[in-house]
Amino acid sequence: MMDNEKMEMDFEKKIEKSKQVIREAVERYGKDRIAVTWTGGKDSTTVLGLIRETFNGEVPIPVVFVDTTVKFKETYEFINRIKNEWNLNLVIARNDDALKRIQIAEDRETCCHLLKTEALNMAIKNNGWRAIIGGIRWDEQEARSNEKYFSPRKNHTRVHPILHFTEEDIWRYIRSRNLPHHPLYDKGYRSIGCEPCTKPSIKGGTERSGRAQDKEEIMRRLRDMGYF
Repeated sequence: MMDNEKMEMDFEKKIEKSKQVIREAVERYGKDRIAVTWTGGKDSTTVLGLIRETFNGEVPIPVVFVDTTVKFKETYEFINRIKNEWNLNLVIARNDDALKRIQIAEDRETCCHLLKTEALNMAIKNNGWRAIIGGIRWDEQEARSNEKYFSPRKNHTRVHPILHFTEEDIWRYIRSRNLPHHPLYDKGYRSIGCEPCTKPSIKGGTERSGRAQDKEEIMRRLRDMGYF
């Protein structure tokens, strides 16, 4: 779990730490060999904001949207709007073969693995990326609490620049930089995924209380298979 040093880091120092990780990642792998994942959610939008802040208002690397085909209508609208406003090089990652073979959300472990992890892995291979930046945090999910900023995988490295952010830090950053946010956050959602597996968060519950809880229980297995 998080220690006091992680929790008590000054907010601006947290921002600078994130930008340092981003700079190091891009310098290490080069702009043509690294990409950033974006779901339209608050955390990955914060990562995009940090990248823009690091690189003079631009996102100079590809932005990967993993499309399961069952995201919320509001997600697709938000993604398309910000893509145009921020001039993003958006890459759609989709496992079309799996979509023909499986029933969405029938087996959540299989569904998430094929439609998210495998779709991302195919995009990594097809584009020759050596590293992927993601928007996970230590405090968001127990299975992520021991993650590192640079995490080697079989054929690439995962880079996690906002590990030390809390949910409160995310919203503080979004407000302080006047970033856009997904409209469902204004309707009781605190974490947004695919529509069949996401509901408004439970009042007084955890950040991911609106997510399908059977999936939350297998998160460590999913992460072992390559899930963020």
